[in-house]
This record gives sequence, structure tokens and C-alpha cells, in this order.
Amino acid sequence: MELQYVSDNEGRPTAVLIPIAEWNNITAKHEDLKELEKPRQGSSKGKPSDYVGCISKETALKMISDIEQSRNDWERNF
Repeated sequence: MELQYVSDNEGRPTAVLIPIAEWNNITAKHEDLKELEKPRQGSSKGKPSDYVGCISKETALKMISDIEQSRNDWERNF
């Protein structure tokens, strides 16, 4: 199998590319790996409407309140 390694600007490896034919062979033998091909929640492949109702309205309002408080604290410190 011929793998390709991807590195960041400092030369540290960050990813490995597997040829698609090899990936297909691997996933044919290991069905659980096919789960990796499905879009995950929060990925850029989903539509915003896919996530409606993920948190309660109360939780969302609390999060917004906390964010606003953090912004106010940040601005006050300057």
C-alpha cells in the first residue's frame, strides 16, 4: 500500500492519504469503518435545518447570555 503523508509548516505529520482502492478493500473487510464516511454532526456537509432542536431554547438563551457577559467583560478590561 502506498500512503502519502501530509505535514504542517513545521514538518509535523498531520494526516495520511490512503489510495481509494485500498480504502475500499479495507472497508469491505471492516464494515464498522463505513461509519466514518457518514457526515458527522457539526460538519460542513450538514444543513443548519438538520440541527434544529439539538439543544433546548433555555440552553440556547443561557449560552447567548453567557456570550454577551463575556463580551462585556472583555470590553470592560480594555
